[in-house]
Amino acid sequence: MRVIRAVATLHAGRAAAVRQGVRSVSLGACRAAVETPSLRSTGSQFESRRLFSRSSYLRNANMTAAEIALKQAKELAASNMTPEAAAARMTPEEAKRLARVRNIGIAAHIDSGKTTVTERILFYTGRVKAIHEVRGRDGVGAKMDSMELERERGITIQSAATFADWKKKEKGVEETYHINLIDTPGHIDFTIEVERAMRVLDGAVMVLCAVSGVQSQTITVDRQMKRYNVPRISFVNKMDRMGANPWKAVEQINTKLKIPAAAIQVPIGSEKELEGVVDLIDMKCIRNDGQRGVNLKISKEIPAEIKELCEQKRQELIEKLADVDDEIAEMFLEEQTPTPEQIKAAIRRATIACKFTPVLMGSAIADKGVQPMLDAVCDYLPNPNDTDNTALDRSKGEQPVKLVPYNSLPFVGLAFKLEENPYGQLTYMRVYQGSLKKGAYLYNSRGNKKVRIPRIVRMHSNEMEDVNEIGAGEICAVFGVDCASGDTFTDGGLPYSLSSMYVPDAVMSLSIKPKRSSDADAFSKAMNRFMREDPTFRLHVDEESEETIISGMGELHLEIYVERLRREYKVECETGQPRVSYRETITQKAEFDYLLKRQSGGPGDYARVVGWIEPNPNGGEDNHFESRVVGGTIPDKYISACQKGFQEACIKGPLLGHKVIGSSMVITDGATHVTDSSDYAFNLAAQMAFGKAFTAAGGQVLEPLMKTTISAPAEFQGNILMLMNKRGTIVDTEVGADEFTMVADCSLNAMFGFSTHLRAATQGKGEFSMEFSHYAPAPPHLQKELVQKYQKELEAKRTK
Repeated sequence: MRVIRAVATLHAGRAAAVRQGVRSVSLGACRAAVETPSLRSTGSQFESRRLFSRSSYLRNANMTAAEIALKQAKELAASNMTPEAAAARMTPEEAKRLARVRNIGIAAHIDSGKTTVTERILFYTGRVKAIHEVRGRDGVGAKMDSMELERERGITIQSAATFADWKKKEKGVEETYHINLIDTPGHIDFTIEVERAMRVLDGAVMVLCAVSGVQSQTITVDRQMKRYNVPRISFVNKMDRMGANPWKAVEQINTKLKIPAAAIQVPIGSEKELEGVVDLIDMKCIRNDGQRGVNLKISKEIPAEIKELCEQKRQELIEKLADVDDEIAEMFLEEQTPTPEQIKAAIRRATIACKFTPVLMGSAIADKGVQPMLDAVCDYLPNPNDTDNTALDRSKGEQPVKLVPYNSLPFVGLAFKLEENPYGQLTYMRVYQGSLKKGAYLYNSRGNKKVRIPRIVRMHSNEMEDVNEIGAGEICAVFGVDCASGDTFTDGGLPYSLSSMYVPDAVMSLSIKPKRSSDADAFSKAMNRFMREDPTFRLHVDEESEETIISGMGELHLEIYVERLRREYKVECETGQPRVSYRETITQKAEFDYLLKRQSGGPGDYARVVGWIEPNPNGGEDNHFESRVVGGTIPDKYISACQKGFQEACIKGPLLGHKVIGSSMVITDGATHVTDSSDYAFNLAAQMAFGKAFTAAGGQVLEPLMKTTISAPAEFQGNILMLMNKRGTIVDTEVGADEFTMVADCSLNAMFGFSTHLRAATQGKGEFSMEFSHYAPAPPHLQKELVQKYQKELEAKRTK
């Protein structure tokens, strides 16, 4: 009876975890296990020795049978949880649903037309009834720029999510594709928004300007896509602009972004005469017709003036595909012409493998070429089942485990963005595995905290649509979940966690305080909210000056938050001089022999450390500690205290109180005292020894250099050269037909207020972006000035 009860309990407990497909373990297996020869022989040995009673033997046998049954059930459950088994059990309806889902992002350089493209996508898919332009020219503003600041400035500050259904004809049958779409900012200051979008998306549309081609932020976006292995299609926008050259953009994708690319369309007409595009795969003309280009006119007659160009570009496409796809390569070597279906299949394979990007073209503002781009999203970008999403299994030493977007598997999701809402905290979540139902309970894997999901919504910019259930592979938002950005949620049955996104270091700081002391509560509430929402926005209180310091990705980033404080919380703030995140380092080897000996009535402090400091021999910015003590002159327990002391000394350098990077400390000898030596004494001795030896080791200040890209009309080239000669080193200059681009490495310290100078020098027509490049030694005069200023501040503190 015990065996039967054990097995019954086992079945009841495993049914919920396995959910389906777990066949019941037969009692015959248990009985067979009890009656195995090994068990019988063991039982006979017990009987012959007469050490145990008959009832004791039966109890041991029964326990063994239950354990065997449990083991079999575990193995069966594990086999049913594998990605292969889940894929085999997937129903045709589920497979079809997944095949029609696309999770995509729109990413590009500033002012390439991302939000305008998104607005057209929403209009053509029927999500919005009318098109509104960026900057709120018509008093409404683009749907995806829901924040008042975004509409005023004409820039995207926060990534906005929406969803749409696109009806596409396939083999004469109309199929509906469900597209989850995220519109991302272009400014480097808001790069975290692009970062977290790329972390959860399956594919992306990289928008390029037909005049400027690949620009500075395009390169940053490309790097983010490669970091998360996000396949992309490229859309050359603004084909109606004067000087539009899509072939330059295609060439720059190949050369600057180092990813094979080829056009799959050729424009009909150019600049103001743009009529439509020629599809090079099916060799057909696609023209937009009707109000707002809602109707497509498709014909097989290609204009005579571009027929030869189309044939040439189609051959280039096949040659480029032959470089990245084996099937097309074989056909190319055998001098066979692939069919349109074979070309499409090859483009899809190569795009999903991140080996190739097809290039489409059009003009969103002129309502041309957007519908073929939507068809390309469906044809070439992956569905959730095509991508390899992995979790880390904490029970197996964080071994990677593949996640399968199957509704019947246990739930795994990632909270990738937080947003404060009048109804509470809104958490954006990507569902990687399983399904999520309203009222369900989830576990936050960070603290194993159980949370209930009271409300699930689909986002349409700042509007919400309530849903009762969300399936695997989808993106949604939930209310009532207290968590941090990057937290993993499971249904409690899996010890999984998902890797979070990459968060870049802050490059600029400002001191800030509310003008009225009565606003302190609102100020504190706002700061907590901003830090939760944006991992690149940081706040700390300076121990010496007791000032509140906010840090971020640039001048615009911090300016936006100060403005949001004023508008959303009615808190007027005073901001101080921007603070640059300097670093300190050493340039040569310096030995030390430091003795800490203090007596203050009772146990004192005694520690002697001998060794040297030098630049990190492994290179890079990491600090390195090593012990070469022999003979036990310093016990092991004090060695770890020395290491902590060195690490603490590196947090606040001797010259400016900024972080020390690229240094190494080696301890070779020392001395202890029977009663006065302690962890504290050796920690302090290591700090003091580092500080004393720092000057002898050629301590110097490093300043952050910013890769600055400036674009302006060519007539202002001379003015900008004069501006940049004072601020940094010019790396590259590219002069176009009517616009030029300059890339320079500039000291961040010299770039404060640069936007004002640039506007004055270019009549407001120039624009620039900054991205942290590297740390470099500060000029001697600046270093001397900074050190003197820091010493004066310390002196003022002591005399207070």
